[in-house]
Amino acid sequence: MCERIPKVVLLAGGVGGARMARGLATVLPAGSLSVIVNVGDDEHFHGLKVCPDLDTVVYTLSGLVQAQRGWGVAGDTTHALDMLRKLKAPDTWMHLGDGDIGLHLFRSECLARGESLTSITNRITSALGTPATIIPASDGDAPTLVDTDQGLMRFQQWFVQERARPAVRAIRYETVGTRVTSSAALALSGADLVVIAPSNPLLSIYPMLALPGFRDALLGSSARCVGVSPLIGGRAVKGPLAEMLTDLKLGTGNRAIATLYRDLLDALVIDKSDDADFPALMDAGLPHIELAATHICDRDKANELARAVLKAGQLNPLGFTEELA
Repeated sequence: MCERIPKVVLLAGGVGGARMARGLATVLPAGSLSVIVNVGDDEHFHGLKVCPDLDTVVYTLSGLVQAQRGWGVAGDTTHALDMLRKLKAPDTWMHLGDGDIGLHLFRSECLARGESLTSITNRITSALGTPATIIPASDGDAPTLVDTDQGLMRFQQWFVQERARPAVRAIRYETVGTRVTSSAALALSGADLVVIAPSNPLLSIYPMLALPGFRDALLGSSARCVGVSPLIGGRAVKGPLAEMLTDLKLGTGNRAIATLYRDLLDALVIDKSDDADFPALMDAGLPHIELAATHICDRDKANELARAVLKAGQLNPLGFTEELA
């Protein structure tokens, strides 16, 4: 007999995804968790490759994150950005701290030498002591474009510079010339459980699903798939999801989330305050609904939610006992 640790794959983007990752990394055995991270909001600023979702997950898991904001490096300064503003450089609306810029310099230099984003991310997580495997969904550029009532914008322009104010008419996922990484596909194929974080489905999860090969790898996995709704009482804890659902006429509340993920999920975790949604979600064809506290406001709440997710996924976090051949 031998003990085998469970293999859990989290699909994540943004602050909610990073905090979900931290909870899972805490309650699972070491070596269990892989996090596949959205790259649709990656951008170049000041000649540097910036990967906001990857970096937020890395900083959070490594204990470096500015906890109150949920992104950036704790205690970081902005001397470089201040100088760029004095020089009237473009795009200084994107907040980049000095420590953050150091990481972007390292990544950009490695990319210029021909190293893949996956390989570079492995080097970063090893150096920072990140307690999980972090995998970019794609090694190539796959930008998310937002078609608004003020024209077509790249994601960071719409979300940060314009503060997500322009109404959204459509979202485009540009995936020509890229595909899911082999590391991401391998993680999905070997997973015992796939978790969809309480990230914005349209801006963090769908950009990954749109990558050639990604949805097939997910659907081809024998793992159960559990999603965590990013909505509580029909509103997002953080970000413009509720407004986007209305703008795009995709419905409201947890029913809209269930519809977006209907071909993927074996279970959906919703906030316990939304228990009135239970019958409608069951009528929508979801095989299992789990009620939990889904607002990840601190480490204890992250751990509590992680345990609820594992319960919904019917997974014992302590591992499996297998017969040796």
